[in-house]
Amino acid sequence: MSNFGLFKVAAAVPPLRVANPEFNAGKIIEFAGIASAKGAKLIVFPELSVTGYTAGDLFSQRILLKKSGEALEKIIKSTKILGSLLIAGAPVEFEGKLFNCAIVISSGKVLAIIPKTYIPGYKEFYEERWFASARDLSSKEINFLGQKIPIGTDILFRANIPGAVFGVEICEDLWGALPPSSFQALGGATIIANLSASNELVGKSDYRRELVSQQSARTLGAYIYAGCGVHESTTDLVFGGHAIIAENGTILKESERFQRNGEIIYSDLDIEHLLTERARTTSFGEAVHESGNKNFRMIDLPHLGSRNLTKLDRVIDPHPFVPQNAEVLNKRSHEIFSIQAAGLAKRLESARMNKIILGLSGGLDSTLALLVAVKTCELLKLPKKNIYAYTMPGFGTSNRTKSNAKKLAEALGITLEEINISKGVNAHLAELKHQGAEDVTYQNAQARYRTMILMNKSNQIDGLVLGTGDLSEIALGWCSFNGDHISHYNVNASIPKTLVKYLVNWASEQKEFVSVKKVLKDILDTPISPELVKGKGEKITQKTEDLVGPYNLHDFFLYHFIRWGSSPKKILFLAKIAFSPLGVLDAKSRYHEKTIKKWLKVFIERFFGNQWKRSVMPDGPKVGSVSLSPRGDWRMPSDADVSIWLKDLK
Repeated sequence: MSNFGLFKVAAAVPPLRVANPEFNAGKIIEFAGIASAKGAKLIVFPELSVTGYTAGDLFSQRILLKKSGEALEKIIKSTKILGSLLIAGAPVEFEGKLFNCAIVISSGKVLAIIPKTYIPGYKEFYEERWFASARDLSSKEINFLGQKIPIGTDILFRANIPGAVFGVEICEDLWGALPPSSFQALGGATIIANLSASNELVGKSDYRRELVSQQSARTLGAYIYAGCGVHESTTDLVFGGHAIIAENGTILKESERFQRNGEIIYSDLDIEHLLTERARTTSFGEAVHESGNKNFRMIDLPHLGSRNLTKLDRVIDPHPFVPQNAEVLNKRSHEIFSIQAAGLAKRLESARMNKIILGLSGGLDSTLALLVAVKTCELLKLPKKNIYAYTMPGFGTSNRTKSNAKKLAEALGITLEEINISKGVNAHLAELKHQGAEDVTYQNAQARYRTMILMNKSNQIDGLVLGTGDLSEIALGWCSFNGDHISHYNVNASIPKTLVKYLVNWASEQKEFVSVKKVLKDILDTPISPELVKGKGEKITQKTEDLVGPYNLHDFFLYHFIRWGSSPKKILFLAKIAFSPLGVLDAKSRYHEKTIKKWLKVFIERFFGNQWKRSVMPDGPKVGSVSLSPRGDWRMPSDADVSIWLKDLK
């Protein structure tokens, strides 16, 4: 089975006794065994974890160095049966100096020794009293415990998953203006391990977390940080055992600090995500010219990486476009709404127009567009009467949506006109000698007739036609070409359907829209429908999700397909986890594999089959990391062959 670029790692903070290498080795072996049994292939321990970081002048004692070596021999021997690689911290005496080192161990061997580069000698740190910098090394090899071992900061390690290359730095190295990890990333490392001994101060954990997050973002990589725990000496300092795993600016896992029994955190890193991001971010590759073209020695680890993927230590969000944290969602919604309004305001100014025209159906998309239009009028100090909404009932329009459109316009104080399109569309269908079947011609004729009315009204009153179609519809081609596909400016162009729902719900809770809260809630509860076939009064017979599939799934597919370039097989694997019937999601968000696979095939076929519509889509503001604008984000041939994507799904 393919690993899909997923690589499981762990940061471990075991209990220790300062200056007792034998005890510490036992705990390192114990925690490494636990982590390895849970599938971790790379296990990172804290700085000087073999001796304890706070041994002070005891680092000058020959017996401590001797016992540290003996403890390392036990740790090395234990890795013969682990199938994982572990990195422990220990002092290493070499060339008449003592180095603070990371010992990289796997399969009963020391693979390399990485000394610390930046040795702090300020405030509460006195490391310069005992340790030399990696820059003071003369040799590139060391005779260590009977082996000839590579030593230095120019060493990287390559696992057997494509792109899974990791480097090592130690604590203060990250705090420096030019962290070694930056050069390692430019040398090919996608994963950085940091063995740390950062003490606790008020507010320092927040700074540390931000530092790790930012370095993972800056290097477009993953970062594993393991900090010393509470059993270090508390003579002057306290250590909290802060462990963090980050990926491309996102904290995947974080420890609960101050745990007296120690702690291990795990996460599956997505190497494919990182490779995709690096390949498309051209400025990352260009930075190599500033790195001095540093050459790294590469150590291959052919045994490291493969495992049977049964479950992941990684959250797979079923709604990747919608933040799950209420506070973040509120902040994000306000920001998106502001981007939409700012984009529309600029377009009105540049077009020298002060009137907005839109078709108001009583559905989600046109409702969001209307709310943005109201906000834009407020920004430009225009009266809301300058918004001209047209409700254009046709053959399938329900009383519910028509009524909601009228209530919405009235409560917001905008100009509303009803134009029934049934007579005009019937006349047009007669011209076509159409036989009356509710086919594609019948449905598209209505959509195009409505757009014709809006465009002609634009000429009549000198106003801008506001588009309402959302990102999900654009991805699926669920729009009538030269119908609802066309507008002068589309504020919803990069907002997926799942997010449209949350934005309308968010707006319903804002003071400025308190007058329409009740009708907004009813719109949210109304089934999504184009209403292009005949229904009966309140009953909506044509439901979009019955025809093209659940938007929960399609938005998930879209995110992973566009944002990360994931293969259909990988998207299916992730979707099975995210939408598992055994998960904690509400019942409406649970799907079995057969259902997911069915709609994923539909997504792929429709996405490829409708690029020609996207190639001529109107302007609209980008609000998130996924956009299908043919000008700014997505350039795809309209006649691309879909076969390899469909075959991958079989």
